[in-house]
Amino acid sequence: MSLSPRTSDCVIGVLAIQGDFAAHARVLERLGVRAVEVRRGLDLETTHGLIIPGGESTTILKFITEERLASSFREFSRTRPVFGTCAGAILLARAVHNPDQPSLGLIDIDVERNGYGRQVDSFIAQTETELRGEPLEAVFIRAPRIRRVGSSVRVLATVFGEPILVSEGNILAATFHPELTEDDRVHGYFAEMVTGRKSAH
Repeated sequence: MSLSPRTSDCVIGVLAIQGDFAAHARVLERLGVRAVEVRRGLDLETTHGLIIPGGESTTILKFITEERLASSFREFSRTRPVFGTCAGAILLARAVHNPDQPSLGLIDIDVERNGYGRQVDSFIAQTETELRGEPLEAVFIRAPRIRRVGSSVRVLATVFGEPILVSEGNILAATFHPELTEDDRVHGYFAEMVTGRKSAH
């Protein structure tokens, strides 16, 4: 069993296919974590965690399928943390609706694509959270909604009484875009998952 890396030694990969992966990298760098772009299975070998950013879930899924990355991601998630935001959360879910589509099935949640409406229905909300500090500012852009949460899934933040940030084992999923605010707590929580120092309170 390998030891968790120190924060200064931590390397987190960001799937660099679509979405604002550079914004995720900037947040990680503010936290003192090295970020690397992931486009191939081989890129995962030197990383301690992986972020799957937002974008268009069908496009990202197509790339993952064409590059045969699904098995690599599943194998990676057995021993190292994976964090999906917006479209990334869709890809991590057990089931996807509106319309139905395949996913990696790494966290026991069901999601509805574009659950709050179209691009024009995007919004920013102050959300209830178990993370340390003040309410969490969350940016929702064509965001999915979590319609079912499995019994072993932990809800870390909610909006309108619905889960928006959840975790199960090595998996963290957010239906919003934490990389688009100045609040680093969600990425910090993921970095703590990676380094083995996770604590919500």
